[in-house]
Amino acid sequence: MGGEAFLHPASQLLRSLPDDKFHDHCGVFAVYGHPEAAKLTYLGLYALQHRGQESAGIAVSDGETITCHRGMGHVAEVFTKHVLAGLGGPYAIGHTRYSTAGDTVLRNAQPLTVSCQKGQVAVAHNGNLVNASSIRRDLESRGDIFQTTSDTEVILHFLARSKHKGIPESLADALDRVEGAYSLVALFKDSVYGIRDPRGFRPLTLGQLDGGYVIASETCAFDLIGARTIRDIEPGEMVILDKRGVTSLRFAPPGRVAQCIFEHVYFSRPDSVVFGRSVQTSREMLGRFLAREHPVEADMVVPVPDSGVPAATGFSEESGIPMKIALIRNHYIGRTFIEPSQAIRDFGVKLKLNPVRSLLTGKRVVLVDDSIIRGTTSRKIVRIVREGGAREVHMRISCPPTVSPCYYGIDTPTRKELIAASHSVEEIRQYIGADTLGYVSLASLREAVGDTEGRYCMACYTTSYPTAVQEPLIALRQRD
Repeated sequence: MGGEAFLHPASQLLRSLPDDKFHDHCGVFAVYGHPEAAKLTYLGLYALQHRGQESAGIAVSDGETITCHRGMGHVAEVFTKHVLAGLGGPYAIGHTRYSTAGDTVLRNAQPLTVSCQKGQVAVAHNGNLVNASSIRRDLESRGDIFQTTSDTEVILHFLARSKHKGIPESLADALDRVEGAYSLVALFKDSVYGIRDPRGFRPLTLGQLDGGYVIASETCAFDLIGARTIRDIEPGEMVILDKRGVTSLRFAPPGRVAQCIFEHVYFSRPDSVVFGRSVQTSREMLGRFLAREHPVEADMVVPVPDSGVPAATGFSEESGIPMKIALIRNHYIGRTFIEPSQAIRDFGVKLKLNPVRSLLTGKRVVLVDDSIIRGTTSRKIVRIVREGGAREVHMRISCPPTVSPCYYGIDTPTRKELIAASHSVEEIRQYIGADTLGYVSLASLREAVGDTEGRYCMACYTTSYPTAVQEPLIALRQRD
């Protein structure tokens, strides 16, 4: 495996800057049957960079041997022209990671690669296995040796242990033993697999390009390389890409689908189609519902960039209040930064956002954001807008109060850190310093994403989990 064993300043920066957001576990991408598979995978991961910024990796096969390169940092930093030149072959998978289960170190970067009785295999995983801790303890007690602290590795152990001779049967056998969220891409010497767990927690889509096939977490990756979207890989489906073309197998019986609602609230890029629906459309609808449910007299609607822009657009169009870009985001924060020795209040947020005083002075502002998690960053942003001259600040949030952690591939705080888990809306309003505070309702959220059949997981808003969550996993999440 390529890459150097060191902790990139990227990880330190992401941890040190105030960031009151959920983070998705990762993005995955795969190519079958294209002479420039590694370069296409690089571009695909570049489009999926928002899903994980700690590490990136690409595994390729020339039909005989799998080669893998991984590193800490952003995709463009890990994969130079020299590195990509050494990754030849028509088959590839890639991964960009933000850790949820497992430490932030190179050994946990993916794809994970092993050689076993099934041959060489590389696996990249988006999601989280809720029974990984107990499985790992059991396997270690039998003498198994783990090379990482990633939950993904248990799948490889079960694959290697399977008594089935065929790869599809062995994968199905391995996946039958795990529980939780997994959208996987797997690379064997001359085939690529795309697999989605029976509940379909995380997205995974199949596309076509120049006679070959591609798989991605989001369709925005297809747009960049000019691929055509074919369809979503279904919950409980295994798609095999090999010399026969596309083969679809059902490895698990149909169950209650539980697609992650936060993909439409925050994670996915607005230019993606996720779970068969435009993310931009969902977010604009959330803004419209916010304006209906929590109207207010104001002079302007101001989005918290960048994730608040679509909802602010919908709020503005529905309310008739003009939208102004009165908070400017700095997109060029370096990999490291030097904080002045003299304390500057809200330094971390000011490094990212700066108010446009000429727009804000004396104005009544509707500040639109996608979520409030701990409340700390929202409090600082409200203060910055007031210091920028705003006369009133009315906070509007395009999701319901977040009251419970996620264990399905999202980096979330513990329950005690979630401000809405222990405080009323009025108490949160007082804490963040807004004149008024309004959250979109759960019913409106479901309507905005077109959820007429109850196909979304909303555990972070309802505390109703679609699977049993084991205490060891909770302890692991609290350490992460």
